[in-house]
Amino acid sequence: MAEARHARLIIIGSGPAGYTAAVYAARAALEPVLFQGLQPGGQLTITTEVENWPGDIRVQGPELMARMEAHARALGTELVQDIVTQVDLGRRPFRLETDAGQAWLADALILATGATARWLGVPGEEALRGHGVSACATCDGFFFRNRRVAVVGGGNSAAEEALFLTNFAAEVTLIHRRDTLRADKTNQARLLASPKIRLLWNHVVEEVLPDASGRAVGALRLRHTVSGAEQRLEVDGLFVAIGHDPATGLVRGQLAMDADGYLLTRPDSTETSIAGVFAAGDVRDKVFRQAVTSAGMGCMAALEAERFLAGAGHAQAKAA
Repeated sequence: MAEARHARLIIIGSGPAGYTAAVYAARAALEPVLFQGLQPGGQLTITTEVENWPGDIRVQGPELMARMEAHARALGTELVQDIVTQVDLGRRPFRLETDAGQAWLADALILATGATARWLGVPGEEALRGHGVSACATCDGFFFRNRRVAVVGGGNSAAEEALFLTNFAAEVTLIHRRDTLRADKTNQARLLASPKIRLLWNHVVEEVLPDASGRAVGALRLRHTVSGAEQRLEVDGLFVAIGHDPATGLVRGQLAMDADGYLLTRPDSTETSIAGVFAAGDVRDKVFRQAVTSAGMGCMAALEAERFLAGAGHAQAKAA
């Protein structure tokens, strides 16, 4: 194995949180190193049009991430096209191992590894992702004004997605595999009170079917979980709301997490349970999950990392 390289600050993750952290850290002369991981740019690279990024009336997700990458690079961030496979937070400096066999040492670490939506795994879903299939109503609901959409799920996330979509869609069908919802009573009452929402119990999606053009969602093939009977549901969009999985496997057992695996941070801070380790973006945010909130947390993490490296916190941590 090659000799370990040292960096004052390492950022793991290349979504809005990671790139924003890199921009602020580079401007603070921290000479950050950012690992781009398996999917440089994160979830926005599989999003088509973005209309809620301030300053851009409309921008393609991959284009936006390419601009963020260029910004971080131009300010002096070292971008590494490699995957971090191990992190040891029990020593200082922190030690990282990569897929390419390179070891790294870091005085401070920002985790911006994000979260991934759980998908149904049915035929047609992946091919039409970004073309009518989405996991974010807040991101994509606007594109379905006066259209028919379906939401899959039975928890609070699914209920909230369905309710949000009533601001745009003409009709929302909430599809759930059981005959009762896991959502709390308040959300259930709101669902039942909405004239735009139809609840379809005991059904699962078997296939996402394209429209006549072959380039957008046209219908869903459904199966009744009790009788096995199939039906076709004509829709223009499908929103999958069956949960997200935070990418925290690297630090599981080393940092404090909640029951769902999201990293816990101090109030009004991005600092985790270990001094010098910061978390930003969807890896710690299970509520908003927006590019702009992730970017804001990336800024916070970089500013806190700068203070940590410049202050007594770093000296005390090294001495411990």
